[in-house]
Amino acid sequence: MTQAKGAAPAQLSLLSVLTFACCYLPFAALQTSVAVQVPRFFAGHLGLGLTVGGIFGLVRLIDIPLDPALGLGMDRTRTRIGRYRPWMLLGAPVLMLAVYMLFEAPVGVSSGYLLIWLLIMYLGMSMLLLSGNAWASTLAASYQQRSRIFGAMAGLGALGAIAVLVIPIVVAQRGGADADGIRAVGWFLVALVPLTIALAALRTPEPLKKTSETPRFAISDYAALLARPNVIRLLAADFLVILGPGWMSALYLFFFKDSRGFSISEANGLLVIYIAAGLLGAPATAWLANRINKHRALAVTTTGYSLMLIVIFLSPKADVAIAAPAMFVAGALAAGTIVMIRSITADIGDEIRLEKGRQEIGLLYALTSATTKAASAFAITLTFWVLSVVGYNPTEGAVNGPSQIRGLELAYAIGPIIFVMLGGACFIGYKLSAERHAQIRRELDARDALYDESAIVESVSGAPGEVAAQRP
Repeated sequence: MTQAKGAAPAQLSLLSVLTFACCYLPFAALQTSVAVQVPRFFAGHLGLGLTVGGIFGLVRLIDIPLDPALGLGMDRTRTRIGRYRPWMLLGAPVLMLAVYMLFEAPVGVSSGYLLIWLLIMYLGMSMLLLSGNAWASTLAASYQQRSRIFGAMAGLGALGAIAVLVIPIVVAQRGGADADGIRAVGWFLVALVPLTIALAALRTPEPLKKTSETPRFAISDYAALLARPNVIRLLAADFLVILGPGWMSALYLFFFKDSRGFSISEANGLLVIYIAAGLLGAPATAWLANRINKHRALAVTTTGYSLMLIVIFLSPKADVAIAAPAMFVAGALAAGTIVMIRSITADIGDEIRLEKGRQEIGLLYALTSATTKAASAFAITLTFWVLSVVGYNPTEGAVNGPSQIRGLELAYAIGPIIFVMLGGACFIGYKLSAERHAQIRRELDARDALYDESAIVESVSGAPGEVAAQRP
């Protein structure tokens, strides 16, 4: 993977893209389980009730300041094995321990137990997600390549998410209880994390560059980032497009079981369809973005997603034949929305680096991660609060009346539609098109080429003995 000084980074092969994209498998799998399965597991089977919503919300709010600190640390890291690779390798064991403690939690566990291990789990997830996103943005420098690599990450992530939904179905078919299925998911995640992270981190080259940047940072730099119009657009859109599906996910099993009349296995099956659609939706949206620009593709996905939620809400009860196609389209569009947000983040990072002369992509991804966590906190906390207001009881075996079910239905449908549509609207008037980004990359490449005359350019590869010259 060598390249001449001053040349633009060569396009990654499909095998290289897929190898690196494996790092997103455990994150997407755990994210799905935490959004859909874990709250119900602790609220119902382990007996914590609706207090689970408050715990999840509190943990996410506590966890928010952590991401900017991690992003700053990653951007300032300099090691022989890379800038982002060490963080990915450190995050894996942290995540494995937390997953084991959460998914093997005993009946009667305390609220404090859940809070502590959720915090540790989110620490591990943040280390993997931030390092993976920032690393991807240096591997793929062009507007088109970024759509490609983030599309691959979302597509492979869908496989992990599918697996955690299929496992409880298989366990149930073999006579196991719902809780047995969740514990099986935990063991799957504990095994998946080291395998995928090792493959991605040890087999992917990480571009390293000695630059004139100094490892200093001031609080005012946060304010400077947050004052940029494109960053404001990005953070608002990220918050809203995460809040909508997160709101829906927190209520998913309750809604499909008690309102739509599906069994837990059928609801999980429909969710598998929803997640599996990401295998098509992520690359399809990347393809569309390279033809109509990313912000316009985002508008397409958010509008289509909202329309599909309306279809699902109005579809006949317990009718898989009608619900399945709507879930597939909604899942494809949801995956495409996330691909666009992450890819747009990398483009804005280039715009900032050109203007400020230093790398802050890790910090930028940390800010979007903070908005993601804030959205997740609001989603779980507010939805569980709404359930308490309407008197809905989430405990296993509880019987809820028509008014409680109606409250559940309204909570499920209204919030996501409004939030996701507002998220797409955040990029109305956005100017960072493919043409403008190409100009930014030419200026960055020209500036980097000048510095290459007096600086050592290194690329550290995970493959033994491989050293190549490459720029971020």
